[in-house]
Order: sequence, then C-alpha cells, then structure tokens
Amino acid sequence: MLIRAGLRGWTMHGVAEIGSPDFVFERKRTVVFVDGCFWHGCPKCGHLPKRNRAYWNAKIERNRTRDRAVGLLARASGFAVIRIWECDLRARPGICLDRIRRACNRLS
Repeated sequence: MLIRAGLRGWTMHGVAEIGSPDFVFERKRTVVFVDGCFWHGCPKCGHLPKRNRAYWNAKIERNRTRDRAVGLLARASGFAVIRIWECDLRARPGICLDRIRRACNRLS
C-alpha cells in the first residue's frame, strides 16, 4: 500500500529502542504501528477467548500498557506516532494512508 501510494523512505521494523514499530520513516521522524485487533484489544472488534479469560485479559492489558509506554518514548525521541488498527487497515485503507501522509508531512 505504501509503495503504490508513492510513499518512500521507510523501513520495516527499525528503531528497536522504541518498541519495534512496523514502519519507520526515519527522515520524517514518523513511526507506524499496525495493532492486531486481538492482541491489542481493539474496542470495536477485539474479543477475549471464553477459556482462560483472566489470562487473556491480563495479557492484552500488558500489551496495551506497553503500547502506551512505547508511544511516549517515541514521542519523547521526536517521532510522530501513528497507530492503526488491523480492522481499520482492512476496511478503510485510504484513511489510514492519509493519516500516515499527514504525519510524514508535518515537518515539511
């Protein structure tokens, strides 16, 4: 999607110091995280398995806590942080792409 849109200058899984974002636009100081609906507790479509519910609830809450900490660290390092839900990427890719473009263009 990024290639078809003509967005250049990104790498995948760079900047491990700030939580291994899915895409990094180093020169534009922008990181993109694509959060899986199950693993990150999407409010629209995330769900908990019926079995071992306490374990999964704690696991997903730890993921969300880590996501918040990573976002704060990235912002403190001067990066714009874009978080995109898996379901939004499927249902509304154009809107997701616009969010990435706006973040990358904020420094221009």
